[in-house]
Amino acid sequence: MTFEEKLAAIRTAMKQQGIDAYIIPSSDPHTSEYLPEHYKCLLFVCGFTGSQGTLVITEDFAGLWADFRYFEQAEDQLKGSGYQLVKLKVQHTPEYIDWLFEKLPEGAVVGFDEALLSVNLGKKLKNDLSSKRITLKNADLLSSVWLNRPALPSGKAFMIKDEDAGQSVNSKLESVRTELKGLKSDYLFISALDEVAWVFNLRGHDVPFNPVVLSFALIGAGSATLFIDPSKLDDKSQLSLHSAGVEVLNYNAVNNALLSVKGCTVFIDPARISYFLFKIIEQHSRINEGISPVAFLKARKNETEIKAIKSYMVKDGVAMTRFCKWIEDNIGRIQITELSASEKLKTFRAEQEGFAGVSFTTIGGYNAHAALPHYTPSPETDTELRAEGLFLVDSGGQYHYGTTDITRMIPLGPVSEQAKTDYTLVLKALIEGTCLSFPKGTCGYQIDSVIRKPLWEYGINYGHGTGHGVGFYLNVHEGPQNIGPANVPVAIQPGMITSIEPGIYRPGLHGVRIENLVLAVPDRITPFSEFIRFETVTLAYIDTSLVRNELLEPRHIKWLNDYNEQVYQELVPFLTAEEEEWLRDKISP
Repeated sequence: MTFEEKLAAIRTAMKQQGIDAYIIPSSDPHTSEYLPEHYKCLLFVCGFTGSQGTLVITEDFAGLWADFRYFEQAEDQLKGSGYQLVKLKVQHTPEYIDWLFEKLPEGAVVGFDEALLSVNLGKKLKNDLSSKRITLKNADLLSSVWLNRPALPSGKAFMIKDEDAGQSVNSKLESVRTELKGLKSDYLFISALDEVAWVFNLRGHDVPFNPVVLSFALIGAGSATLFIDPSKLDDKSQLSLHSAGVEVLNYNAVNNALLSVKGCTVFIDPARISYFLFKIIEQHSRINEGISPVAFLKARKNETEIKAIKSYMVKDGVAMTRFCKWIEDNIGRIQITELSASEKLKTFRAEQEGFAGVSFTTIGGYNAHAALPHYTPSPETDTELRAEGLFLVDSGGQYHYGTTDITRMIPLGPVSEQAKTDYTLVLKALIEGTCLSFPKGTCGYQIDSVIRKPLWEYGINYGHGTGHGVGFYLNVHEGPQNIGPANVPVAIQPGMITSIEPGIYRPGLHGVRIENLVLAVPDRITPFSEFIRFETVTLAYIDTSLVRNELLEPRHIKWLNDYNEQVYQELVPFLTAEEEEWLRDKISP
């Protein structure tokens, strides 16, 4: 079927079920960022490959709501599909709800698969459309259209040893139960895959880039149930879970289990649980809502996790060093494209002990492509690198046990003065954030303004967040903390690992972003507050040839030289003599 034929089939199903508008989100029953093939509904329906977007279909309109990261990509991919791009004004907002309110008549019916929409979105739809008596209908219209739909993943899962995780399943369950008492709740229901993985020291391969397994969990004061396809677990894992007091039930048994929890108070995270499961729980139980306590427990890395992550930052730094050297040695001599360079970087990472895959699709943008913050090269857009201009490489690896995310700018030859200025200002912003010492209770949006200030002084800003949490051999994007302009009331706490990644993007010319991961650690105690600072854990040199010294203060230059020297000292034991000599030259003060 063509995309237009699929659209026609969906409209026929809408008519049969009395639905005036149908919503298809980019999601799964766990509100995941990256999806198993079974849930890549947008790709099936309209051909859009971006990681976020929402389709809305009416009798005479079909549109994809997407943010600025995907404008160019979506325009190209939607050609001939019957859909048109609707550009979001504000990233991560459901602006299509206002559109529905404006366009639909009184008493209209809006349909969607409740299993694919979060509680927050389901409630917002209900509240925002109620004044026009618009009703909501749970409807899966894709199953009958999607012939040969990929099955749910069936790969094996595995458990991390206690000594590698730094905490046993028993211990984690007790931590969760302690939090539950404080939240005055009888049960915690977990739908987010990385949270289930963390609690049960469980990892797998069900989702691209994220080493998680399709699963749910229900934890009470004296019980813990893991809902997972039992065939994914070997006998040793099942025995280990059983010894921790964990009951293992089939993945599909979650609905009945939630129906059986009656007269209790269940805590949920409304951003991480589907509207469908929420409606099951509320039939017989009281519900408390908030950020999952597991999100906080998981975000504060223990000493074992921190030690492991730092060790893999060394391995990742070695791979990055070899990649940058390879680029410099071969540019203009052999054909290198955005895609082939990305594959080569993966090869260098794969040579490192413990490599388990990339943590996201590499963003490898040459010159103008780098001005698209989330550009990923494809066979249709792949561009050959030449011995001039800038190559932006935002990439990461998954390791046993650590997750990395790093962005570096690689000069391939002569670079414009404008690009050097932008590079220096972005570097200055990175350093300002990295060197910040802040009082306990400071949130990411407060830190965000400090990082952006060097750019604001030149009338420059960027449209994406400045930083996100990073997991321990888990999701490369994790909460609850972030660094960004949105007023997220989550304080940065010791043990949290967060990215700092400011950028400048000039359409048609170039884009600049530099990214390190930082660990929040205690700094000092004064009569006024406990203070926290950042320790950089990423270990890969930052190019100095692009720096305009006059735009930096001496303290910025000292930080850059000290950081590059630290990188050299940490990596040199693992480099060849030739690589060591090359790196020493690259970090000349």
